[in-house]
Amino acid sequence: ADGLRLVRRRGELMKYAGEIAPGGMAAILGVDILVLEQICAQASTTAEIVQVANDNCPGQVVISGAMPALERALDLAKAAGARRAVPLAVSIAAHSPLMAAVQAEFAASVADAAITEAGTPVVGNVQATPLATIADIQADLSAQLTSRVRWTESIQFLIDQGVTTFVELGSRNVLTGLLRRIDRSVKGFSLGEPKDFQG
Repeated sequence: ADGLRLVRRRGELMKYAGEIAPGGMAAILGVDILVLEQICAQASTTAEIVQVANDNCPGQVVISGAMPALERALDLAKAAGARRAVPLAVSIAAHSPLMAAVQAEFAASVADAAITEAGTPVVGNVQATPLATIADIQADLSAQLTSRVRWTESIQFLIDQGVTTFVELGSRNVLTGLLRRIDRSVKGFSLGEPKDFQG
């Protein structure tokens, strides 16, 4: 229940941040993430920042930030040979500095949540490392608003630890698809509908 309340509060605050500090996001396909980091730096100014928001898998990255900087980054990505550079139909700049407008409120909500030390190792997507202590978990959750989601690095860390089978719990198989693009040697199973649990 505490976790669900925190998820709801995060969604409310992100929506509010989008209203007071509007921005956008875009998916970039076919550009190396190091090149995309340079593109974002080139497209950014002191007042208008765009950055890598989601490192989904090699060749599929989402960028996020102020609209003018985002538009400049899209043009630069296309010039760098992106297979696709498409704005996303969202009204917020998630995982970017524009979320800082609600950072203090979200950090307070995280501090108020009943968080305990992890009994099972959990890899946080901000640092792509295991979170064990309450302080580690709180810091990672709070930082997610403005930080990159290091999905590729998180999965690679787990594979390096010997994990060979992944189970996705959700309504679709998006993460299982990303897993295949990160490392085809591991197995992924998506469980999101009643039929998935049969047999």
